Amino acid sequence: MVLIAAMSGRALAQSARRGGFVPLVADLFADDDTAAAAEDTARLDALDAAHLLPALARLAQGRAPAGIVCGSGFEDRPGLLGTIAAHYRIIGNDEDTVRRAKDPDGFAALCAAHGVPHPAIRHHAPDAADAADWLVKQAGGAGGTHIADAVAGAAPGAGRYFQQRAAGVPVGVLFAADGTRARILGASRQWTDPVAGMPMRYGGAVQPHPLPAPVAAEVWRALAALVPALGLRGLGSADLLVDGDDWRLIEINPRPGATMDLYAAWPLFAWHVAACEGSLRRGPAPARGATAAAFAYARRDIVLPAGFAWPDWTADRQPPGMAARAGEPLCSVLAAADDPVTAEADVRRRVAAVLAAAEEATCPSA
Repeated sequence: MVLIAAMSGRALAQSARRGGFVPLVADLFADDDTAAAAEDTARLDALDAAHLLPALARLAQGRAPAGIVCGSGFEDRPGLLGTIAAHYRIIGNDEDTVRRAKDPDGFAALCAAHGVPHPAIRHHAPDAADAADWLVKQAGGAGGTHIADAVAGAAPGAGRYFQQRAAGVPVGVLFAADGTRARILGASRQWTDPVAGMPMRYGGAVQPHPLPAPVAAEVWRALAALVPALGLRGLGSADLLVDGDDWRLIEINPRPGATMDLYAAWPLFAWHVAACEGSLRRGPAPARGATAAAFAYARRDIVLPAGFAWPDWTADRQPPGMAARAGEPLCSVLAAADDPVTAEADVRRRVAAVLAAAEEATCPSA
């Protein structure tokens, strides 16, 4: 058995089960499909030590789990990984690695030292002449909801910093690392679903997305330098902006990422565990066709009744009576097709369809 802790542990739990593991999941949602994949679940009111440690203790009681895999949600609280490590073996990156990977100044310096292109960062506010060239970001933030347009003369706030805008297509590169070496597994093109105040909110992704040969070679060289410098282990992802043969590394996500659903045909959880133990598995030949995944964000408050018929192409299915407030993810939506263009079109159409169905079915009190 293996523990999983994350903001949402569903994709990790499903991949674990497909790989022959028995998952015990603590997350913020305890969605129905998470419960179906897991041996047991615990829904957290917050991802902090006060809530997580008792939940993990209950899940582990009498079961002797082999360790814990931590997914999204720890990037801005690496100290929590240290607290967890006092009780369980972490199968993944430790507190120090995550702290260094998500420290904006340290990461920028590391990129500069290894010749990796990375947007400029700073901590003083831009003036009116160049405010449009900058974004303000939360250190350790994830999902794009923490990113805002810079405002001339406005200080970034605690834990926040400015990063220069860069041109290009957002691309996520999935890799596995053993602490010294990296193996690139795939690349996906991503898109945003912006709303007021959140211009970079994550929308979805589609794969495959072949990189230009010069960019692919440079990204491999960058990972070959950064993996041993940071001691990265297990699955991770590199967020890029690619503009022709030009590119920038935006950040490294030192944990299994949001695009796991795109690669559901692969035993990613098993590869993660193997990489953490020093074995980089060679991926299979690229599958034919394409896959896409997207978030369906509630356009208004939604509370679904018992018996709501979730389409089989949805994931992260909330239990009846759980509320999705306006702007929060209602569910994830999946699609597969012969090519990336069709897969993206299908997933976007399905997002609209499930939102319309949920709004029609929502309880009157919502």
